[in-house]
Amino acid sequence: MSEQHPGFETLAIHAGQDADPNNGAVITPIYATSTYLQDGVGSPRQGYEYSRTRNPTRSALEECLAALEHGARGLAFASGMAAEDTLLRTLCKPGDHVVIPDDAYGGTYRLFSKVAEPWGVAHTAVHLPNVDAVRAAVRSRPTAVVWVETPTNPLLAVADIPALAEVAHESGALLVVDSTFASPYLQQPLTLGADVVVHSTTKYCGGHSDVVGGALVTADAGLGERLAFHQNAMGAVAGPFDAWLVLRGLKTLAVRMERHCDNAERVAAFLQAHPKVGQVLYPGLSDHPGHEVATKQMRRYGGIVSFRLRGGAAAAIEVCERTRVFALAESLGGIESLIEHPGRMTHASAAGSPLEVPDDLVRLSVGIETIDDLLDDLGRALG
Repeated sequence: MSEQHPGFETLAIHAGQDADPNNGAVITPIYATSTYLQDGVGSPRQGYEYSRTRNPTRSALEECLAALEHGARGLAFASGMAAEDTLLRTLCKPGDHVVIPDDAYGGTYRLFSKVAEPWGVAHTAVHLPNVDAVRAAVRSRPTAVVWVETPTNPLLAVADIPALAEVAHESGALLVVDSTFASPYLQQPLTLGADVVVHSTTKYCGGHSDVVGGALVTADAGLGERLAFHQNAMGAVAGPFDAWLVLRGLKTLAVRMERHCDNAERVAAFLQAHPKVGQVLYPGLSDHPGHEVATKQMRRYGGIVSFRLRGGAAAAIEVCERTRVFALAESLGGIESLIEHPGRMTHASAAGSPLEVPDDLVRLSVGIETIDDLLDDLGRALG
């Protein structure tokens, strides 16, 4: 690319994806190979020797993700949880302490509570929008990592990334930001002071509910090298076909996210006016507690809308089971709209813990269908 500062859409289509020098193919091939011919003993061609260590399709995805996040190094994994586990075991050791969100994704909480804690890594759950509370938790004991989701899953709290970066760094901790809900298009945490950004590429990056993957992007090349060593040693890498699917998804991320946001804003406004809805959680609403911070650090407000029913848990479950366009399913970020009950589905692992979610909560992943069809579907489901 000849432009000095190409735009997001240009990077998504071209970064790491030069035309094949041998035949001119403009789309990166799926390199379905486990090993590579070497030019001599100990002389891999272009650094490729074994696909757990490096694969050209995965390398293209990793370079593209790094470009989109303005990072020094990108790494692609078999799942978002594989990325989180590799990061946690690279940055922490037994005896360390991590600050986590008080409404983190259920799988992340399970990783900390059921895997990392028995290994010896302690955690403290804090309401991330409260910067003073995060500072107090960090100062209460030596802290290795401040782990942030913004917006959070499923309550859509918004954390002030620059403020938390300052809190973390003044105590010698690293700031990790799970930016899955925002995607690289809506938010670039590394430009705001974060050290590592995490994505479940299963979600908006892939965008079509046909792949499972994860990614890490680092601001520091040295940390990227450490993570690459652990990625290879642990082995939970993205396969070439999965990497290709995510790479394909990134090409349309910008246009998809604009439609997701358009539809989510309409859905949030509809729900806010409905008499059976007690509360709507969406950063794009002016009365959302994180609206001002989200406006500063996000391009738009995303495609996830959560809401609470006045009728309690029974009403929430009934709504989930009555939609027809919104599919009752876990996950998010695909072109199709999804509905779920977090307390009994994605966040069941947090039941009985300080991170337990309200049982009257419904989470929507608003897709890119015709908005009138989505509103009609929700209207019928709400009765």
